Amino acid sequence: MEKPRKSVRRKSRGVTIDEVAALAGVSPMTVSRVINGQGKVRDVTRERVMRAVRELDYTPNLAASSLAAAQHTRIALIYTDPSGAYLRELLVGLLRGVAARAAIQLVIDYWDDLDPDAERKAARTLARKVDGVILPPPLCESRPAVTELVRGGIPVVAIASGRFSDEISCVRIDDFRAGKELAEHLIAQGHSHIGFIKGRSDLSATTRRFEGFKSALDDAGLAFESGLVQQGDYTYRSGLKAAEKLLALRKPPTAIVACNDDMAAAAISVAHRRGLDVPRDLAVVGFDDTSAATTVWPELTTIHQPIASMADAAIDILLRSIRRKDRTTRVLVDQVVAHRLIVRGTVAPPARKR
Repeated sequence: MEKPRKSVRRKSRGVTIDEVAALAGVSPMTVSRVINGQGKVRDVTRERVMRAVRELDYTPNLAASSLAAAQHTRIALIYTDPSGAYLRELLVGLLRGVAARAAIQLVIDYWDDLDPDAERKAARTLARKVDGVILPPPLCESRPAVTELVRGGIPVVAIASGRFSDEISCVRIDDFRAGKELAEHLIAQGHSHIGFIKGRSDLSATTRRFEGFKSALDDAGLAFESGLVQQGDYTYRSGLKAAEKLLALRKPPTAIVACNDDMAAAAISVAHRRGLDVPRDLAVVGFDDTSAATTVWPELTTIHQPIASMADAAIDILLRSIRRKDRTTRVLVDQVVAHRLIVRGTVAPPARKR
């Protein structure tokens, strides 16, 4: 009976921040920063700290001032017409971030096909109800929404915008570099006749990925062919239409770069329907590394965009802004996080010259 009694005494004492720090291999100050959403902490360090928090079942004993500051903190996520796989990753990060912090309420609002006037009205209404807002694509670059929220004095963080704004904070990757790496990977495999499926034309991330793609062609001395470019809108259906057009060409591409995993998965489906083997007859690469990348066969080579970690970082930025004593001046953050090329089974050298 001794062991159970010891366990009860330990539980009543509670786990200390020093024990969490020791398990995570960081300082107690770093643990405090992660728990309170303050200061800059690397994604890998934050992950280690949160694993230790969960393993030890640590409950932070926040100072009364911190509790008061966070007691009524309401953070809103506004989304519209998302990729289902992308939205799942985003919600995982947000829910993880909220669970790790004290007294934060997550408000989720869906703006379905609102025109600019309706977006402005919805943003004005929301500004009266929340303390901070997270805007994922495509709303991350909505002028009506951003203008109204900033006018209402609400801190805003855009996720996955292709550029930094001078009005709101941003958590993003280097889309130009990522788009270039995808093309470079295909070129290194011997592909020179490469198709490209764009995302929404009103998003800067689409533009930056396409610019990176063209830069890789230029560096390799390959001619850019506008006929190998098709417009999509980040949906699976748009990927089907774009891939059908590319593969119906008299000289179809030997490889396709799609601006997200949903459209890449659609391209694989079209290839299979046409009796093409992926990757022997057609190489395909995507973007985001969502669940869509591993539910197709073969599994998709793609760019890993750490969507869940980006959402968690957005909460950190919002909390720092909300809890600042001086709210008369805005402090904007442009946090560029690392991406990775994930090589799976959809790329091989071209089977033959075309």
